[in-house]
Amino acid sequence: MTTGVQTKVKGVRIEEYGGPQVMKFSSYELPPPGRGEARVKLSAAGVNFIDIYQRRGRYPVALPYTLGLEGAGTVESIGEGVTEVKVGDRVAYSYGPGSYAQANNVPAKVLIPLPSDLDFEQGAALPLQGMTAHYLLHEFHKLKPGETVLIHAAAGGMGLLLVQWAKHLGARVIGTVSSEEKAKAAKEAGADEVIVYSKTDFVEESKRLTNGNGPVFIIDGVGKDTFTKDLDAVALRGHVVIYGAASGVADPLLPNSLQVRSITVSGGSLFNYIATREDLLMRANAVIKGIKEGWLKLKVGHVLPLDQAIKAHEMLEGRATTGKIVLNCQV
Repeated sequence: MTTGVQTKVKGVRIEEYGGPQVMKFSSYELPPPGRGEARVKLSAAGVNFIDIYQRRGRYPVALPYTLGLEGAGTVESIGEGVTEVKVGDRVAYSYGPGSYAQANNVPAKVLIPLPSDLDFEQGAALPLQGMTAHYLLHEFHKLKPGETVLIHAAAGGMGLLLVQWAKHLGARVIGTVSSEEKAKAAKEAGADEVIVYSKTDFVEESKRLTNGNGPVFIIDGVGKDTFTKDLDAVALRGHVVIYGAASGVADPLLPNSLQVRSITVSGGSLFNYIATREDLLMRANAVIKGIKEGWLKLKVGHVLPLDQAIKAHEMLEGRATTGKIVLNCQV
């Protein structure tokens, strides 16, 4: 149970919106966990585009604000009414604002038990992107063996998981990437074909690779630079799902324009698909099962100290990463 005492911790905070330089590594008081909360001593925090959106002010937050939604560590204390975890449990989570820190108070209902054979860096890398991959490939279009799916940003932490999972489901996977180095990573993850979009138009190339038909399913976390072209690339009666905006918000769409080729467009957000603890644990356990079975491999491409969060954001915004960026919180 909580002692009711505040604790001074170090973390990465913003007091205004803007570029990476608005992030400050500083000390602040962390109150004791409240009712339904658990204090997690963090070993690692995952870095995601949603952190950048919050820092920029695209997703407004109450300032001052400690960045980071995803983390992994050990439960230090619990507030009243907590039954989901106990002190000493190893846990991970995908939605606990304040994760770029040495410790964080997190609603116990969002905590995921972390098996002892997964380290904390893996724990910080799997929840948000792993569960996102699960819902994107299970909620919108049920891929049949041999069907073609196009996955944008296929060499990022999110893209690599999507490629592996789609292949596990029997799909033919086309990935898009920005460089030859990233093309190699996407191929190693299982992509059948990789388009370097800086050299080749992905619309023309994806149609060429599908006998002029286009992929039946396109998964897009890039947004502005790709979405309008997705509508040209996708197959007749195909499906496009957009779940992010790494390049900016996609241009407006006229709904009636979809009628010409009977295209379906969906928008996805993980938090709508883990709204209940039952759904959360179902998706998390599916990710962990895939890792344990060996067909789903997490690629933690970069581990940086917590006080280098500025560099982590610059790398992610500059698309200079392959795999997941994780912050080491024990500084």
